[in-house]
Amino acid sequence: MTNIVMLLFPGLTQLDLTGPFEVFRRIPDTRVHLAWRTMDPVTSDSGMAILPTITLADCPPCEVLCVPGGPGQIDLMDDTELLDWLRAQAAQAKWITSVCTGSLLLGAAGLLQGYRAACHWMSRDQLALLGAQPTAERVVIDRNRITGGGVTAGIDFALQLAALLRDEDTARSIALQLEYDPSPPFGPGSPEASELALITAVKQKAKPMLARRRTATERAAARVSEPRP
Repeated sequence: MTNIVMLLFPGLTQLDLTGPFEVFRRIPDTRVHLAWRTMDPVTSDSGMAILPTITLADCPPCEVLCVPGGPGQIDLMDDTELLDWLRAQAAQAKWITSVCTGSLLLGAAGLLQGYRAACHWMSRDQLALLGAQPTAERVVIDRNRITGGGVTAGIDFALQLAALLRDEDTARSIALQLEYDPSPPFGPGSPEASELALITAVKQKAKPMLARRRTATERAAARVSEPRP
């Protein structure tokens, strides 16, 4: 039985979690845990309530650690108890993974130093502050680190992981079950394929949140660079 632990936290972007979850739960002989401090419902950034299946304290060692992103990630960058938990789980995991800005949490825990990594395009550059190499790929695999870019990349990442955990036929079967055949009506939702005016408008709307995130990342970077006792 393969144990996959997905971190669940207030203010996460639910698709960062639920996209991969729909893939993971279809991998044969796999148990998926949604872990948080308590068993109380956790509210996403869009207001969706999600139930944990296990507490951080009771969480078993896992083969796969998966950290989603979202605005709630910012507050966790200074959460030493949570960062210690990530390091403890990562020490035993075969695969250490993230979706979207979850990679910044891995970086804050010191788990991406010297690794290539993906992140949401508006925050990708912050990975460099944490010792990682920002990469503008949808899914980045560097040794046993797998990081997905923005929100929807979580499904692509999870399918690639399914192939690594089992085989390509398993991943193809899951993609077919989900009828995963994207055909975006307005073209790819990436900065490389978008008009400058649209990119500017999207970044302007997110400006306050991005400023908070950068400040939190800078504080985390200062701690990551300190020698560990």
